[in-house]
Amino acid sequence: MDLPALTFSDDQAEAWDRVAEMLRGAGVDLDDGVVLPAKDGAARVMAVMGKAGSGKTLLLSELCKAVEAAGAELVSGDFESRKRREKRSFAVLAPTNKAASVLRMRGVPATTIHRIIYTPVYDPEYERIAEWLTDQAEKPEIEALTEDALDRAYAAFQGHKSVPAALAAAGLRGSDFITGWKRREEPLDIGFVDEASMLDDRQFEDLQEIFPNLVLFGDPAQLAPVNQSGKMVFDEVPEERKLELHRIHRQQADNPILDLAHALADPSLEFHHFERMVEEKAAQDDRVVWAGRVEVDLMARSPVLVWRNATRIRLINAFRAVHGAPETELLPGEPLICDGIELPLKHRKKRLDLEARGLIKGAQVIYLGPGRKPGFSRLHVMGAPDPQVSAASIVKIEKPDEEEPFIPYAARMGAAFLHGAAVTIHKAQGSQWENVQVFAPDLFAAARMGRVEAGQPLWKRLAYVAITRASDRLYWVVRNRLARPTGPLGTDDLKAPAVALTLEQEEAETGPA
Repeated sequence: MDLPALTFSDDQAEAWDRVAEMLRGAGVDLDDGVVLPAKDGAARVMAVMGKAGSGKTLLLSELCKAVEAAGAELVSGDFESRKRREKRSFAVLAPTNKAASVLRMRGVPATTIHRIIYTPVYDPEYERIAEWLTDQAEKPEIEALTEDALDRAYAAFQGHKSVPAALAAAGLRGSDFITGWKRREEPLDIGFVDEASMLDDRQFEDLQEIFPNLVLFGDPAQLAPVNQSGKMVFDEVPEERKLELHRIHRQQADNPILDLAHALADPSLEFHHFERMVEEKAAQDDRVVWAGRVEVDLMARSPVLVWRNATRIRLINAFRAVHGAPETELLPGEPLICDGIELPLKHRKKRLDLEARGLIKGAQVIYLGPGRKPGFSRLHVMGAPDPQVSAASIVKIEKPDEEEPFIPYAARMGAAFLHGAAVTIHKAQGSQWENVQVFAPDLFAAARMGRVEAGQPLWKRLAYVAITRASDRLYWVVRNRLARPTGPLGTDDLKAPAVALTLEQEEAETGPA
């Protein structure tokens, strides 16, 4: 067969052929570049597994290009026309905003699973603009918009292919064109799922209901979901439907971070041997740092990764203390982690709106300041396409040796947050940061306990996940000490794109505090 115009490794080429064979059975022929009408039949699931650096993302990217070139339509979660529902479609999904953002930065058009399960309902007037932008209708005449506004929308759409962003560029607010959200009623077609090791059984079942053809990409060396007792969705896939990629790519060969991650596969490797390897790498390459203290400046945007909750709470309180943060309020620039939406059933629309904007459990958020109403916070959702949101907030700051958290901000209901200067390695899965600090004393404690998960020492799984969160530089922190900040916290690094909805509108939609 004709492979894409790049050099695949042997295992990537084999995986391409196997996935192409599966898609051909579903009526999507990548060799001839044609799609046939969907057929009824048994669901097809395939798993492409591989450790960090094995080429999963490259393979996923090329498969997406080939499926789209064959004639299947990309479903992004932003807008889905009723006129095109008879066409073959595909979507690229990730469990979290951060994971989807990492893929988008690498050129893969990913969205979150939540944005596919819940779809926006457009006002019919503005749906005409969306259909024009997506080449399904002629340019409309809209009484509320000038020709210049429509031209701005068109130019914006050409740049980033986001319908909501284009409509925002025309001067519209989200409440103008999106009237609500609903759970998807009709199935889609082909789903490519990245970071599949994070999926639990319920998410996997949801995906199988929506996509009769699923290809799961993931790393079996990562940690299983907390509620799965060491089990991953890959265990549900028959052996003949599993493919494994191996790290043999030349461009990865000089990456000391990946070298350390892959060294953990040696069954004879003990913790103290591994630490010596880290120290030696640090002496040879500045992409690995043997750190005698936690760098507080990095904690505002990339959390320290720990194993134990007690360590996480101590580091968070040390971070706040060294910045002089008062107990009664947050400072602009403090990092938060969304811990879920606490709203009653009657506010289901508001819940869906916030979740669709990126406030799903585990989302990394930066506090920008208080909202216009008591109990509201202005927030920047890291990795979300439209990052700035204002919402009723319940912020919980846990204190060492205290059962109940301190709550500096509390609406009666709304989005709940924990502080995000440090997070557990489990919660960090699916995320990636340029600089990552790993708190080594916690991993040493896990090694001394001798715990095993899915046949491998727990400390090795923790170390592997933590190390592979770093794209540029790994800090291996060996002492429980904290550096002083070089300056105050701030938000100047968070650029608010034109696609962000106005904060007043967000507060109006979210309801009373």
